[in-house]
Amino acid sequence: MRPTLRFGEKLTKLFFATDIHGSETCWLKFVNAGSFYGVDVMILGGDITGKGIQVLVEAQPHVYRSNFLGQEIVVDSREALGKLEAKIRSAGFYAYHTTPDEVKELAASEELREKIFSRLIAESIARWLEMAEQKLKGSGRRIIVTAGNDDPESINELFIGSSVITWAERDIVSIDDHHEMINEGFSNPTPWQTHRELTEDELLKVLVEQIEKLKDVPNAIFNLHAPPYNSTLDGAPELDAKLTPKDGGRTYVPVGSTAVRQVIEKYQPLLGLHGHVHEAKGSTKIGRTLCVNPGSTYTEGSLSGVLVNLSSRAVRSFQPVQG
Repeated sequence: MRPTLRFGEKLTKLFFATDIHGSETCWLKFVNAGSFYGVDVMILGGDITGKGIQVLVEAQPHVYRSNFLGQEIVVDSREALGKLEAKIRSAGFYAYHTTPDEVKELAASEELREKIFSRLIAESIARWLEMAEQKLKGSGRRIIVTAGNDDPESINELFIGSSVITWAERDIVSIDDHHEMINEGFSNPTPWQTHRELTEDELLKVLVEQIEKLKDVPNAIFNLHAPPYNSTLDGAPELDAKLTPKDGGRTYVPVGSTAVRQVIEKYQPLLGLHGHVHEAKGSTKIGRTLCVNPGSTYTEGSLSGVLVNLSSRAVRSFQPVQG
């Protein structure tokens, strides 16, 4: 929707996306969102890293086999291999060249799998940072990146030093002269026991500690990976004891954070930016606070986002976008 401008009013234009889970296609679209949508600041709200390794087994010299997304694939040329690797990166996995003997070692050693996984994550992030530097250096546009519960804490240091990206996890960031933003990637507990989880009491404590450092809470943005509990932004399929969706995934339950809901209800910031629950795309109001979750369809290489126009004291407009 188009904002109705007041005389002399200047807008700050934001693009918010989240939960790209290692999809290189989504990262490229995110980096290009500034020029495409004409925004000043791009915010990536967590769950940056991919979920797994995709092995490419060299069964014969220069002939690679892989079972990718249930499909047996054989490639026997450099061009075909490059296309397969790009497809793997687009879907959020890390391509890894290996041998039949090492496949057996990987199956037997979790330590080895974790070591390789960490290395592939670091290599991927280094490549992503280079892409961002080439595209945005000198443009005046900013990328602000925070973590999500699926991101290992080892990635924090990888983002430090970029001239175009601000790593903002648990830091207060000034968006413009009027709006500060707190940033929290830890979520409430999940059934998968992921890298960044806290009890609701622990999460409440770290959120309050950040909020108390703000100069102007009513004009602030809360960039919190977990959505507020029972907010329509946190509905996910109900799981049984084996973590299988009940009723074929037709029964949804709220899985968001009570701590996040509590601080939004109490402090009433201007805007809440959330993710974590891919299925729960939407927006809602909690008191005066506009809360949004753009959702995620990263496996398709499609970037879900929200455009937000901020005046000095208000959200002037917002619009979900997909591309």
